[in-house]
Amino acid sequence: MTSPDVAGRGGPARVMLPKSLTGIDGFDEITEGGLPTGRPTLVCGPAGSGKSLFALQFLVNGATRYGEPGVFLTFEEARDDLVANTSSLGLDLAGLERDGKLLIDGVTLQPETIVETGDFNLEALMVRVAWAVEKIGAKRVAIDNVESLFVTFANRPAMIRSELQRLFRWLKANGLTAVITGERGVDTLTRHGMEEYLADCVVLLDQRVVQEVTTRRLRVLKYRGSIHGTNEYPFLIGLDGMEVLPITSLTMDQQVSDERLSSGMPGLDEMLGGLGVFRASSILISGTSGTGKTTLAANFANAACERGERVLFFSFEESPAEILRNMASVGLDLARWVAAGLLHFHCERPTTLGVEARLVTMQRLIHQIAPMLVIIEPVSSLSSDTQGPDASAMIVRQIHYLKSAGITTVLTSLTGSGSGEPSAQHISSLVDTWVLVRTLEGSGERNRGLYVLKSRGMAHSNQIREFILSDNGVRLVPVYIGPAGVLTGSARAAEETIERDIIAGLDEKAAQLAAALEGRREAVEAHVAAIRTDFETEESLTRRLVETTEERRVALQSERTAEGHKRTAASTVNSPSRERPGDPREGASR
Repeated sequence: MTSPDVAGRGGPARVMLPKSLTGIDGFDEITEGGLPTGRPTLVCGPAGSGKSLFALQFLVNGATRYGEPGVFLTFEEARDDLVANTSSLGLDLAGLERDGKLLIDGVTLQPETIVETGDFNLEALMVRVAWAVEKIGAKRVAIDNVESLFVTFANRPAMIRSELQRLFRWLKANGLTAVITGERGVDTLTRHGMEEYLADCVVLLDQRVVQEVTTRRLRVLKYRGSIHGTNEYPFLIGLDGMEVLPITSLTMDQQVSDERLSSGMPGLDEMLGGLGVFRASSILISGTSGTGKTTLAANFANAACERGERVLFFSFEESPAEILRNMASVGLDLARWVAAGLLHFHCERPTTLGVEARLVTMQRLIHQIAPMLVIIEPVSSLSSDTQGPDASAMIVRQIHYLKSAGITTVLTSLTGSGSGEPSAQHISSLVDTWVLVRTLEGSGERNRGLYVLKSRGMAHSNQIREFILSDNGVRLVPVYIGPAGVLTGSARAAEETIERDIIAGLDEKAAQLAAALEGRREAVEAHVAAIRTDFETEESLTRRLVETTEERRVALQSERTAEGHKRTAASTVNSPSRERPGDPREGASR
């Protein structure tokens, strides 16, 4: 097996260590492929930490999923007890034995029945294992628990170490992938220091009690020839066996959506660019007690149910009946969605389970119900100081899990009496939209204020809105900003009343001025109309005079012309005949 990464960077191809998958959820991720093939692995931890279960799941999954039969050699339990104890986890060891995929060999070691004569060795044990391996063609071997050998032969520890070395060399020489379990010592991984020579891979299991709640942790302490996750990972032993929860194995390749979803509150949608939040995004609603965080979350749930989407509501402070009653007081009838099978509640105290059990329980319910919206209320109950950073890591994983599944998430968080911003810093960087609700005090009142602190991928309002709860639901109104600062509640209402009165007075005065102006305009227009009438009358008279004058001038001109013609005619008749002008000499002779 080679690494394409190394070859792609121009270096020689790197040969990777062959690995065998364990089939344990999460463990194969942090080891990048499982346990080293053909090599021994030491699994150590205190009593009850899950060592035997780890070894059994390694064998059972190998036989059922990967076609690798296995041999389980136990020094602590009889075969029948082992089969009965694991049946509750769904491990059918008897059936696997009948199918020739598994062989269980229980070796009882009782010091009082053992008589040592001559040189002692584990030759018979190795013959017994070799016979079992050959019988079913085993590829995997688990030995649980070799510490029993040291207890049985407490006076000869050096001999046991020497013989175990020989046994493990034999396992390795035959290419058997082995898991060996051992009890945790006080200051050592095992009571007798086997890890120094035994294992190519060392897995450390731990079980601790914090605030009366048991939690389990796993860490890969050593892995020769391979990189691996070095952190401490929570794991759970449940109905499906062991499951490791590797926080750091989460990838950042989830798909995103451009679809916008209404919050169920028009005022908040308007603050979020007018369209609401993105589908498959995460929304954090934080604030002090009594600011309406649950009501806001319930509006998201109601809007999703109205779209025909399933909603899973996790509550760690109130029962379903309390939530339904309290939301009915603000006009939200969530009971109808419960009856329709769209709204599902899961309510329990946050201290009933450890963080890893809580995470697996939530994910199991999400898988069963397949919701489009998940509400966790309040998430601050899961990240209390008593649970420490483990709870924060669980919340990180849960948010990423929901995003990867394309599920919209609404989380509420209880903050201190301050602004609320620092108290939610541990998850605020993970969410896409952060809505902060707070108490605004003034004029002897406490009122609610809401603003959007951030909302990735969209333009959003930077204003504070007063958040009003009533029988008719949620209403967001702009706060009143006056000379005295931000006013809410009755102070805002009083100022708005004064402002309305002033506006009404100004409107009335403006109407009076407009009416007076209209009257003056009408008077001016009437006066202008009268002047125009007088002018038109005078104009008509003047035109007639001009026309008459013109007529008289024309007539006079005509008379004068006619008179001239008459005079010319009369002069022609009364004058003597005259000769035509001719030779001037004729006139002189006369």
